[in-house]
Amino acid sequence: MTVLLKVFTLLGGLAFFLYGMNVMSGGLGKLAGGSLERSLKTMTKNRFAGMALGAVITIAIQSSSAMTVMLVGLVNSGIMQLGQTIGVIMGSNIGTTLTPWILSLSGVNGTGWIQLLKPENFSPIIAFIGVVLIMMCKKPRKRDIGKIMVGFAVLMYGMTLMGSSVSGLENSKAFTSILTAFENPLLGVLVGAVVTGVIQSSAASVGILQTLAATGQISYGVAIPIIMGQNIGTCVTALLSSVGANKNAKRAAFVHLSFNVIGSAVLLAAYSIVRAILAPAILGEAATLPGIAVIHTAFNLLCVAILMPMAPLLEKLALRVIHDAPAPEHKTELDERLLASPALALGQCREVTMKMADCAVQDL
Repeated sequence: MTVLLKVFTLLGGLAFFLYGMNVMSGGLGKLAGGSLERSLKTMTKNRFAGMALGAVITIAIQSSSAMTVMLVGLVNSGIMQLGQTIGVIMGSNIGTTLTPWILSLSGVNGTGWIQLLKPENFSPIIAFIGVVLIMMCKKPRKRDIGKIMVGFAVLMYGMTLMGSSVSGLENSKAFTSILTAFENPLLGVLVGAVVTGVIQSSAASVGILQTLAATGQISYGVAIPIIMGQNIGTCVTALLSSVGANKNAKRAAFVHLSFNVIGSAVLLAAYSIVRAILAPAILGEAATLPGIAVIHTAFNLLCVAILMPMAPLLEKLALRVIHDAPAPEHKTELDERLLASPALALGQCREVTMKMADCAVQDL
């Protein structure tokens, strides 16, 4: 019964985490307003500017999955070209590294004021202020700020619940034996990809890994392959969103997948060689929450550094794998995928309305 209760607590914590992430990203997206649309149209002509923009927007909306779904919708509606999305996709992988750093604050140790740095200690205050802003303020901007604060508090409560659900597992022999199986790098990559693909959130997947790391039973040798797999699993959302879209939108989703798969394959090969030849002692040490954040950030930065010069090749690969349709395809001016960012969707509605008005004037 105790084990079943722990499982329910873990699932409940994950539910709070995902809901909090959704509320927070929704509030951040509204707060950003039409600047997302204007930036995506003007800054994606340069690959490096697009990468910086992808990182900033992903940090703003706190979801690389939402970012890539938005890109699929933008390509499907003809607002962006395939080549423009590559830098943004790479940047979104960098932007998603912020969440593990925030979650790593849970592992802060100390007394007095140092304890206030722990999110579970200051998140109740954040939640109270957020609810006051939502209930008392009439201005949409302040209400959106309140939603962001409440979403963050709910997210951190979910993280705390997940942490409490795994407490005591460090003394479980069964738990230790299961983790020993994950020392196989390929199995670690597979587990990371499957878990992230099922919950469709790399942030939540990394959060679960950090929660398990708090038991002291996750070594760096186990954590590194799992983190690589998590980056592959996060592609599931974009692939699902491309179903029913035009060829270019499918290619954008494929670029996202190929970027993560190729990057993971190259770094996994390098990791396996280093592990086999040098056998660093750190791989056997217990992973910490900040340590996982460092690995996650380093992995994504290395992927971008390796594949940024190969961006034209990724585009050519997508064109070769997904051939042009025999008949011309129609663009979807109002793509429902744009609803991932309401501000962007409203901007596109405004443009389509202006086009209709111009057509009506010309017919008069």
